Amino acid sequence: MSATRHFVLAAGGTGGHMVPAAALAAELRRRGHSVALVSDARGVRFPGLFEDIQTHIVPAGRLAGGPMGWARAGAAMLAGRRMAINLFKVQRPDAVIGFGGYPALPALLGAFARGIPTAVHEQNAVLGRVNRLVAAKVSAIATSYPDVARLAPRHRGKAHLVGNPVREAVRRLREQPYPLLEGDGIFRVLVTGGSQGASILSQVVPDGLALLPINYRRRLQVTQQARVEDIDAVRAKYAEHQIPAELATYLPDMPEQLAWAHLVIARAGASTLAELTCAGRPAILVPLPGATDDHQTANAREMTQAGGARTIQQPNFTAVELAKQMQKLGLDPAALENAAGRARTCGRPNATRDLADLVESLGAPASILPVGAARPAKFGDQAAYA
Repeated sequence: MSATRHFVLAAGGTGGHMVPAAALAAELRRRGHSVALVSDARGVRFPGLFEDIQTHIVPAGRLAGGPMGWARAGAAMLAGRRMAINLFKVQRPDAVIGFGGYPALPALLGAFARGIPTAVHEQNAVLGRVNRLVAAKVSAIATSYPDVARLAPRHRGKAHLVGNPVREAVRRLREQPYPLLEGDGIFRVLVTGGSQGASILSQVVPDGLALLPINYRRRLQVTQQARVEDIDAVRAKYAEHQIPAELATYLPDMPEQLAWAHLVIARAGASTLAELTCAGRPAILVPLPGATDDHQTANAREMTQAGGARTIQQPNFTAVELAKQMQKLGLDPAALENAAGRARTCGRPNATRDLADLVESLGAPASILPVGAARPAKFGDQAAYA
């Protein structure tokens, strides 16, 4: 066990940033360190993630809206930087770790001003805007994929492939077998649009499932996350099609839902992909077309090429196409289990451990590092995750 140190995690207000930050926070605390969170008002409201961790809200603008919007964003960033500098004068963190999103930027700028060691974690297969902005100044860049677009060649020497941390309850699913699927047994489908929901899934999935052959359709048991404004219409569609379905606007028990799911229909967000590959669950992925730099399509590529998923671009995501892909994946239980195994090969279950090792190494004298601690693999080193 290393000596107790203090770390500040800075994360934006979406689940894709907050979930891996929460996983790292839990691991660092398990190792005896203290942790604080810097975020925006959205981030601190995520249920069950940082409820017992000291949190600080700093202003952070978003570079949008033309010159006036940029000016407002710049003023907010400078105010957030001043707040972070003052906070770090008091807390004196050993390192500041950014998880992307504009709310992470003021904390990182404050850390640069104070000479505090820094790192960023990139959840997606494309380096995000904030992480690109700070890549030259941070001490280390932790990546989730072996190939990350928009990562400048001059910065690859500081990149470490660690994966995307998931909650411990999800990591434990890797130790369980794929749920038994008998030829005429219940076929459980989980539909999720991530922390923001996805109206396209609500519009297409019920009708797509209704097009399946009747002997297949009668086996279905669906759990679907839907937006508040969509949920009543989705419930009515499933009732019309006589397909058993449980609906919710938020799924707090996602590890339990994944545990029994035979197939997942989802967006291709970073946290979703990390959980699917860690647990080993086959999927039909519908990347968000408006995602910055089309990063969801890039996220889906590894799992799809491995044979663990099928990707349908949103313009092609129709009820007919979904039914066709469902039958290709689900009519043969052996083929579905094989796809689950292929999805599993893309998982990096030690991501939380390896990221924590990297964080502990920042600016630390060798004498207080864990004895025998393995260093995270360098960029592109797949052997460490075999």
